[in-house]
Amino acid sequence: MRGLELKVPPVALVLIVGGLMWFAASAPRFRFQYPFQPIIAGAFALAGAVVSLLGVVEFRRAKTTVNPTKPASSSSLVAAGIYKWTRNPMYLGFLLILGGWALWLGNFASLIFLPAFVYYMNRFQIAPEERALASIFGENFRRYQSEVRRWI
Repeated sequence: MRGLELKVPPVALVLIVGGLMWFAASAPRFRFQYPFQPIIAGAFALAGAVVSLLGVVEFRRAKTTVNPTKPASSSSLVAAGIYKWTRNPMYLGFLLILGGWALWLGNFASLIFLPAFVYYMNRFQIAPEERALASIFGENFRRYQSEVRRWI
C-alpha cells in the first residue's frame, strides 16, 4: 500500500471526497434538516478555510515548501502560530471544509466520507510526511510531535 503514499495531492483528495459526498447525498432516505443549516455549514467551511490559510501563512513565513507531495524538501520545522495547536492545520482545515459541505448537503450518507478522509490522510499523507520530517529534523521533530497533536 506504500504506492499510494504522497501520490494524491490533498487538495485533489478534498475535491474527490467532496464529489463523492455530493453523489452519496442523493440518497433521499438519509436526509436531515436543522435550524440555521446554511449558516452552521458555512461557519464550518469558513473556519476550515481560515485554519488552512493560517497554516500556509506560517509555511510562507518560515520560507519552506507547502508542497505536500515532497516533504523531504522541507527547509525548516514550523512550530509557530497555529502549529502550536495542531501539526496539520491545512488538513484540519480541509476536514472542517468537508464537514461544512456534509452539513450543507444535509445527508447522513455524505458524513461517512469524513472518517474515510481522516484515515486516508493519516495513512497515506501524514505518516510519510512525519517519517520525512523525523529524518530531516531528528530530535527537534520528535519533541514537537510529542508536544502537539496531529489533528487537534
